[in-house]
Formats: sequence, C-alpha cells, structure tokens
Amino acid sequence: MASKRMTVLYTGRVQGVGFRYTCKQVAMGFDLTGTVRNLSDGRVELIVEGDESELGEYRQAIREAGLEGFIRKEVDDWSAADGTFKGFQIVS
Repeated sequence: MASKRMTVLYTGRVQGVGFRYTCKQVAMGFDLTGTVRNLSDGRVELIVEGDESELGEYRQAIREAGLEGFIRKEVDDWSAADGTFKGFQIVS
C-alpha cells in the first residue's frame, strides 16, 4: 500500500499544554515520520507520513493520550507521501 501524508491543523487550547511533546511521545509507538509545530495564530500543525490506517490510529491515539479535551477543532488534509521526513520531530 502506498504511503500517505496526513496534515492536521488543531484548534483549541493546544499551545502551552504539552501538545507537541505528547504527539512526539505517541508517535514512538507507530511506524511513521513527520513533524509537529506551533503556528503563530495559536493552532498546532501536525504533518505525518505512513500507512493510511496507521495514521488514523495515531490520530486517535493522540486524542486518547489526554489531549482530546484541549482540541476544539481538527481540519485534515490527505495527500501522497513524498518521503521528506526522517523520524518524528518537534519543529519551531
């Protein structure tokens, strides 16, 4: 199966609550690569590549790791993976 790229923009109380750190910790349990970063408008941007079903499981695992209460809205976009990332990193 071809790898996919999932970009998710999280809105809510998602900065200053350990959101990026938790995303990185949760990612360690999955075979995926990507980045997570704070945006200047208060949102958090998550970009990950991997198997489509695993990306969906990872997204759910983020919510179940205690972040669901901070998320007001999620906007996602899917495309073909391009292999840009090495590992998973928090970026600024």
